[in-house]
Amino acid sequence: MAVTGILMFFHLDSGLNKTAHEWLGWLMVAGVAAHAVANWNAFKRHFLVGRMGQRILAVSALVIAGSFLSFSNGGREGGAPPALALKAVMKAPLSSVAPLSGKPVDQLIGELRSAGVQVAGPDSTLDGVVAGNRALQGKALKVIFGAR
Repeated sequence: MAVTGILMFFHLDSGLNKTAHEWLGWLMVAGVAAHAVANWNAFKRHFLVGRMGQRILAVSALVIAGSFLSFSNGGREGGAPPALALKAVMKAPLSSVAPLSGKPVDQLIGELRSAGVQVAGPDSTLDGVVAGNRALQGKALKVIFGAR
C-alpha cells in the first residue's frame, strides 16, 4: 500500500499500480476489521475508555470529513484536464465539435435529433441545448463520441 500510494502521489504509477492499490486497499480493510474483531475488548477499551483513544478517533473523523472538502483545484489552472475538455466541447458550436466526432455536422445534428436532443443548427452549443439536464448531456455526448 505504501509503495503504490507513493507512486500514485508522485504520478509515477503505471500499468496495474492503481488497480493493485485499490484492491489491496480492500484487503487491508478486511485485515483491519478481522484484527479489530479478534481483539475487540482491548480495542473497545483503548478507543472508548482512554482519552488518547478518543482523541485519535476525533482527529481521524475530522481528517476523513475534511478529505471531502475541496479548497483548490490541485494547482491546475481551471480544473482537471478531462473537465476542461468537457467544458470546451459543451461551449463549442456543433460545427466545431463535429470534426472531433469524425462525422459531418449535418449527420451529427441528425443523429442528435434522432436521440431526442433538439438541436437548432450547426451554431448550437450543447450547453444551450441541454440546459443543465445531465441525462440529456450524457445522451448527446454518447451520440457524438460513442462507439460506431
